[in-house]
Amino acid sequence: MSPVGGAVGGPAGGAAGGSGLAVLADEAAGCIRCPLSATRTQVVFGVGDPSADLMFVGEAPGRDEDLQGEPFVGRSGRLLDRLVAEEMGVDRSRFYIANVVKCRPPDNRDPTAAEITACRPYLASQLELIAPVVVVSLGNFATRLLLGTDQGITKVRGRSYPVDRFQLVPTYHPAAALRSGGVVVAEMRADLIRAKQLLGWTT
Repeated sequence: MSPVGGAVGGPAGGAAGGSGLAVLADEAAGCIRCPLSATRTQVVFGVGDPSADLMFVGEAPGRDEDLQGEPFVGRSGRLLDRLVAEEMGVDRSRFYIANVVKCRPPDNRDPTAAEITACRPYLASQLELIAPVVVVSLGNFATRLLLGTDQGITKVRGRSYPVDRFQLVPTYHPAAALRSGGVVVAEMRADLIRAKQLLGWTT
């Protein structure tokens, strides 16, 4: 079992691919499992190819994501899209992207352990339904959850890890690259190339 663990019960069970994700998204849209439900504009479930071989997992929605209902649509998302296009040669039609926590924490604070626990069954079900070959975790929260570790991203990036039925490639959150600049961006590029090699993509 993946360190993410668990699955969401109810009508999503037994469904596969896009139809299963649609049912799961409908369930998540009305979620009240944690206090974030009271402050969100909308649930930011995930977007992309429901049968993708490549999946990205981030931390939590920010303001732009909360307003638009799609992960990584602000400055961080634009940087991620550019790096993925340049190093992997694909856009969002070829991968799936989601977050550990589906609702925006107020003032963009870090998600709490309780919020992550409440939301983790949705990510577990997304991983099961999409069945990606490679998952790229973006930043500390996603990496620690998926890898089952308490180590930070600087300690674990630079290699891949077999996790359940996929290979995990940890890398920095693009927000860290925006703050830190060249070295972090270069290391993100190297991690994306590693993911591409694991996928066997040549173009």
